[in-house]
Amino acid sequence: MRFDVFSLFPEVFQPYLEISILKRAIANGLIEVNTHNIRDWATDKHHTTDDTPYGGGGGMVMKPEPVFAAVESVLGSPPACPVILLCPQGELFTQSIARGLASQEHLALLCGRYESFDERIREHLATRVISIGDYVLTGGELPALIVMDAIARLQPGVLGDREATDDDSHSADGLLEYPQWTKPAEFRGWSVPEVMQNGNLGEQLKWKRQQSLIRTLKWRPDLLEKANLSDKDRKFLKKYIEESDGERDS
Repeated sequence: MRFDVFSLFPEVFQPYLEISILKRAIANGLIEVNTHNIRDWATDKHHTTDDTPYGGGGGMVMKPEPVFAAVESVLGSPPACPVILLCPQGELFTQSIARGLASQEHLALLCGRYESFDERIREHLATRVISIGDYVLTGGELPALIVMDAIARLQPGVLGDREATDDDSHSADGLLEYPQWTKPAEFRGWSVPEVMQNGNLGEQLKWKRQQSLIRTLKWRPDLLEKANLSDKDRKFLKKYIEESDGERDS
């Protein structure tokens, strides 16, 4: 899978791309990441990429000319792949969106700076606007890295011998992942649950599912509204809630 990233600070990306899983994925040809400095397409002697907003207001706005020129120079006109604009006004990035985008062979990520983009970039160049959360950052580089990481790890071979991602939080069933442990079995008096040590796979799978349900209920109850729950899951949650309410009342 190929990513083309357009930014005023492309050097931000290299340290993260040169370590661990993404480094190996790039070295093995599983993903390709090309970064492009938008400023290289500014035509004035100062390489200006921003200007004051029409109508007044604070901050500066990224100009359309260098952004269009950068994207079209690399990707053609119209661009040969989806162009994702990273912006806090966009749709909230989720694991479901990551899975959908992972099916693409080529994606472009457009990182903003300053106050905002000229609206013509959003309307006539970007094909999708994505936000990583309801907060504002100084630029789109960190969101772009997050989007790339989430999509890249879904590509075949990127995770090596850990191909299955269905148990991850926010995966197909919509639940948070169950708790995990490793050796030693006891640390500072805190022990790994016996069920996770007894070697009974059936009991362990049942326990993991129940822990996912409990963790989602406690930490992200909003996810349960859309989660893929069986009748057994619903019965377990009902019983758990009733027992928890009973303990609080006693």
